Amino acid sequence: MENAVVSLLPAQKGHFRLESGHHGEMWLDLELLCLHPGPVRCFAAQIAARLVAHNVEVVCGPLIEGAFVALMVALEMGVRFVYAERLADGRLDSLYPVQYRLPHALRNVVRGKRVAIVNDVINAGSAIGGTLTDLKACGAEPTAIGALAVLGQFAAKFAADQKLALEAIAFLPNEIWTPAECPLCARGIPVVDLLASDATHTNIQKQV
Repeated sequence: MENAVVSLLPAQKGHFRLESGHHGEMWLDLELLCLHPGPVRCFAAQIAARLVAHNVEVVCGPLIEGAFVALMVALEMGVRFVYAERLADGRLDSLYPVQYRLPHALRNVVRGKRVAIVNDVINAGSAIGGTLTDLKACGAEPTAIGALAVLGQFAAKFAADQKLALEAIAFLPNEIWTPAECPLCARGIPVVDLLASDATHTNIQKQV
């Protein structure tokens, strides 16, 4: 099962700055994830089946690719779908420099509702953390997190700390570092930094 998910996630090796501000040596080309949506929909159905136990009323996905997966999950569950937009706040040299916010027209939709946050891949948790913060500000009742894949240890700890269920198809080892602790920086390997080169570019690491 995990191998089938990994096959949907074309990876590159190098030295990358992720959306969260952390550095890592793996980059997933998530823009290609829904190029052939059939396999993704099959996995979305599995996530949906696991989320049923949590009495989810609304599924929320962070833009961009995470929202595509969330929409498929919502369709499978027969519940409402909403999304959170990515907003840079200008602190590109800090950790977690972006925010996620539901559009005005969707904010009342989630008020008082049990909401699952569904993303494509979770790494350092920038998208799910930002989405969770805004859902709470909207008066929603977040209950679970779903994903195709979880990289590393952050998501499990985050979900436990927030008392949220975590439902994912694949759990894969991965290591990321703060810039000050990055061994790739220490070895003088140049970092690929799409955030600095184009803060509005949509081709930014989403397994955050």
